[in-house]
Amino acid sequence: MFRRTKSETSSQTQAAAPQPKVGGKGRPTPTRREAEATRKAALKKPRNRKEAAAYRREKVRTERGKMQDAMKTGDDRYLPAADKGPVRRFARDYVDSRWSVMEFALPVLLVISLVGVVFSQAFPWLPGLVNILFLVMIVAIAGDWFIVTGGLKRAVKAKFPDDSAKGIGFYAVRRTMQMRRWRLPKPMVARGERPS
Repeated sequence: MFRRTKSETSSQTQAAAPQPKVGGKGRPTPTRREAEATRKAALKKPRNRKEAAAYRREKVRTERGKMQDAMKTGDDRYLPAADKGPVRRFARDYVDSRWSVMEFALPVLLVISLVGVVFSQAFPWLPGLVNILFLVMIVAIAGDWFIVTGGLKRAVKAKFPDDSAKGIGFYAVRRTMQMRRWRLPKPMVARGERPS
C-alpha cells in the first residue's frame, strides 16, 4: 500500500544525481590533510646550502620546461615577459600570416656574397653586380620594415585602442627577420590567414 514501485525509485535516483557545475575548477576539492601537506611541503626550508642549491636548480628546471612548452603551444601564462599579452600575440600572428622580404634577406645576402667571392676572379664585372644586388636588398628590407610596422601599428590601434603599443614595431621586425620555422613562440596561424 505505501510501497514505492521500482520505476518511481529509479526516477528519483536519477533526479538526485548531482549535475556537474558549469564553470567549476574541474577537479575535486582536496581534503584538509592533502591541503596541509602541500602547504607544509612548500614551506619546508632546506637544511643546508647543498639542499638549497638543489632545490633552486630543480625550480629553475621546471620553470624552463614550462617556458619551452609555452613557446611551442603559445600558452600565455608561461611565456617570457617580452612575449606576454594579447597585443604581442596579435603582433606575432600579424607577422606570421604574411610573406616578408626580411625573412629571406639573410640567406639571399649570404648566397650573393658567396657567389661574389667565388666567381670574382673569373668574372671581373661580378663584384659591381654584387654591390648593386646588396643595395637592392637593403632598399627592399627598408621598404618591408616600414610596411610591416605601419600596418601593424594601425591594426593594433584599431583592435586594442586602450592598450599600449610601445615597442611593438621593433618586436614585429625582430620576429620577421627570423625564418618562419625557427621563430619562437611557434607560429599559430598559417600564411594568408587573418590574425584574430
